[in-house]
Amino acid sequence: MAVITEGQFATLASGIRLHYASAGEPGRPLLLFLHGFPEFWYAWQAQLAKFGDSHFAVAPDLRGYNLSDQPEEVAAYRPKLLLQDIAQFMDALGYSRCVIVGHDWGGALAWQFAARRPERLDRLLIINATHPVPFAEGLARDPAQQAASQYMNFLRSERSEQALAQDDFRPLERLMLGMGENDGWFDQATRRRYHDCWSRGLRGGINYYRASAVHPPTDTEPGAAGITLDPSVFQVTVPVRVLWGLKDRAMLPSLLEPLDALVDDLQIERVDDASHWIIHEQPDRVNHWIARSLEH
Repeated sequence: MAVITEGQFATLASGIRLHYASAGEPGRPLLLFLHGFPEFWYAWQAQLAKFGDSHFAVAPDLRGYNLSDQPEEVAAYRPKLLLQDIAQFMDALGYSRCVIVGHDWGGALAWQFAARRPERLDRLLIINATHPVPFAEGLARDPAQQAASQYMNFLRSERSEQALAQDDFRPLERLMLGMGENDGWFDQATRRRYHDCWSRGLRGGINYYRASAVHPPTDTEPGAAGITLDPSVFQVTVPVRVLWGLKDRAMLPSLLEPLDALVDDLQIERVDDASHWIIHEQPDRVNHWIARSLEH
């Protein structure tokens, strides 16, 4: 297993400074791992250790998380800026192309990056993360998906970060672990790592939700019901491999159905006994899937 190096920083052309961990030697093919909420680079530790033997495996803390810069204003988390971070981070590492592995928010950004910047990707590997077109449609019109995603409106609310941080982050732990099938992976050592991350600030990660128009409708905001996404703008031409834990309680399996029409080269592997947190629950299985997906 490759050695993981933490405590590295890249200053982007925009001036944003991102922390990252890596394994393997620069110059090898870049395998870029993008985490979700409320995670940080550490979510990918098993993957960095595995793929650092063959790649330059890199997992940044996304803007707003952990040791990376955490702008206060919501406008700093608009999708355009987050996608810019990905391209400029690759530039800072000295790469014009890579393979992205994305989960949750990291996967949502990766979907958009693949549609808008296909020349920078060799392929895209998605783990329980929604393409924007079916997600917007589901949030606008599917009562089941609207109900599953109500947590998004809670996160968008004022002072949600203070509510989640109460009682030593117990509400945040309940929110996170309540979406899983088991919490055995969240041992004391892992809990300490996450608490260290969360203690550095939750506002940045939560601002991803506040900056997005794609959320369930409320009495005062139309959310996804008020927007129309042109599928042709979000067509993905690079090869895409999807791994999906079918017990995901936040993103329902129905979100997979429209993908055939949105992706030119698509393979989906469904896992019956895994949840949204499959990367934590079954890291070896995830590693085997990544290895196969890099070859086929």
